[in-house]
Amino acid sequence: MKPHPAFASIEFSSVPAGLFAADALLKKSPIGLIRTGTIGGGKFLILLAGSTASVAEAHEEALFHGGLQVADDCFLPDIHPELYDGILGNRRQMGEGPLWILETPTVSCNIQAVERAMKGVPVDLVEFRAGDPRMDGRGLAILQGDLYDVEAAQEIALSALETRGIPAQHRVLTAPHDALLAQISVSTRFDRAQALPLEGETAS
Repeated sequence: MKPHPAFASIEFSSVPAGLFAADALLKKSPIGLIRTGTIGGGKFLILLAGSTASVAEAHEEALFHGGLQVADDCFLPDIHPELYDGILGNRRQMGEGPLWILETPTVSCNIQAVERAMKGVPVDLVEFRAGDPRMDGRGLAILQGDLYDVEAAQEIALSALETRGIPAQHRVLTAPHDALLAQISVSTRFDRAQALPLEGETAS
């Protein structure tokens, strides 16, 4: 059960603009949660959650003060609970079966596309990378499920991105290797991955 129904993200191309907008929205609306910081590529990200009315008001306030410095944003009045946990790093659900990996130019458009996919078909969120400076401001999500559902999720998410003219990098792994699943179950971050011995050739 998610603690807050509504969720929003706002990305800025300027750190001062982002901090100014964060201060303004906090003074404007009684939101329940906020997380801010730099995410690489010179961008500043604000994530916020709370009641639908308070988040909507705070979101609009941030857009007003951000002006032309707003790089991207999204507002979800009733966010999918699994996505809520994934964005905040509180959930990793690794099972068996096909994977779909989606990389987008911004975090906000990834959140919006993935939420539509997850509300449209029964897929699980394996990982969501929000604001990792190693990603240079990009968004990354990995979904898993039956092949039919994974392909349907792909179609829904890409359609949402295409409507906004946003390009994306993506791939479906129909039968991922067990060793790769083991690595992804920890993280797609290289610095968190452990060397995994396999039964390959060794020097004699």
